[in-house]
Amino acid sequence: MVEPGPTPADLHRLPPASPPSPPRSPRGGRRHATIPVKFALAFVGAAAWTALSVWLSLPWLGDVSRLTHPAFALIAITFIAYVPGFMNAFLFVTLALDRRPARIRPAAYPDVSILIAAYNEAKGIGDTLKSLAAQDYAGPFEILVLNDGSTDGTADVARRAIAELAFPANATVRVLDYPVNAGKAAVLNRGLAAARSDLIVTIDGDCWIMPDGLTHLVERLLSDPPETQAVAGAVMVRNARDTFLAKAQEWDYFHGIAAVKRMQSMFHGTLVAQGAFSIYRRAALEAVGGWPASVGEDIVVSWALLRREGRIGYAEDAIAFTNVPTTLKAFALQRRRWARGLMEAFRAHPTLLFKRHLRTVFIWWNLCFPPMDLVYTFVFIPGLILALFGKFYMVGPVTLAVLPLAVVWNLFIFRIQRRTFHREHLKVRRNLGGFLFYAFAYNLLVQPVCVLGYVSELAGLRKTWGGK
Repeated sequence: MVEPGPTPADLHRLPPASPPSPPRSPRGGRRHATIPVKFALAFVGAAAWTALSVWLSLPWLGDVSRLTHPAFALIAITFIAYVPGFMNAFLFVTLALDRRPARIRPAAYPDVSILIAAYNEAKGIGDTLKSLAAQDYAGPFEILVLNDGSTDGTADVARRAIAELAFPANATVRVLDYPVNAGKAAVLNRGLAAARSDLIVTIDGDCWIMPDGLTHLVERLLSDPPETQAVAGAVMVRNARDTFLAKAQEWDYFHGIAAVKRMQSMFHGTLVAQGAFSIYRRAALEAVGGWPASVGEDIVVSWALLRREGRIGYAEDAIAFTNVPTTLKAFALQRRRWARGLMEAFRAHPTLLFKRHLRTVFIWWNLCFPPMDLVYTFVFIPGLILALFGKFYMVGPVTLAVLPLAVVWNLFIFRIQRRTFHREHLKVRRNLGGFLFYAFAYNLLVQPVCVLGYVSELAGLRKTWGGK
């Protein structure tokens, strides 16, 4: 097995393990519940948990009503406790029922074009190309480095790396150097026009792809239902040792983002094929006009595919590692851009809210994020500050009851994700401090920043290609 150059900072290699046993046939082995049945079980479980939460919170609701107004109290507690509780319970039950379908190995692997949109990626583009040179993909593939007017010598670094690396015989590599910065969506569309294949993979310019990452991504696309137009890979954190903020983000990618994608994919409802590592069918991209000019080009194009009845899958074992922001300023810029992307998606594709499909639940789920973030920022956080001074108006002893649930929930997700890593011969690095901050304080940073993103989008502030 080809070892990566710089080992991803949040992992260590394990000795190769025995391959997993093939899944039992539904006819001759254990029978599994159908997707609608699983959805119903998850919904009923989440509704039951929410009903219990409402009953337990009645004294809290009464206290806040007397201090403020009944309508304010109901709205605040709904988005502080009831809606997040429903979401977490639904996610918990779904993952408990989840059984990943096996990937099918085709007799012949199709041609693939890999687009690397690069803007000032001189520090990372060499490693990205090095990881691609180590891919075990059995079919022909081309790599297009799309230099979008970088000012740090990205194109020169890429050319040197290409000259020095030993790419496999089935790979071709080109640098397309565009002298004027046009933005990520525009440069991806230029790459799409220049690509030769019917399958298009996008990779960020600082990602490290596992040697079997491309193979697993293609196999998942070919194994999923025929209406599947894109598949999102699993993106994890590479530079978790850099700062404490990066340590917390390691758990966000490993637990939060990965868990949500698992849940959505189980109901054929993955909502985003993220630009960092995903595969698309060329015809589907061309049918929706390619990537739109927006800061959230990946979510907007994904929703365009969903609007045309396409399906997006998720390959949990097609793993890429990315460098996350290490400073508070860079982190805020990134998450603000993500929040603006969500607003752009709703603005471009509002009719998805009324599609008759299981995934519609997750569209409404995303619609709940802005009010949740607003209430958390302007009600819960001030209430937490008041609680530190003994004023338990919005946050009090009842709030502490969710702490054991948070621990159990995260341990459950950790067990699922660790199994996936073990199958890839990877081991999770110890990062207790980052986990504790992620589990109990991370939202104090994330949700106010998201509010800034929503305000920026509503105010029509200038959009730039910065952060990921």
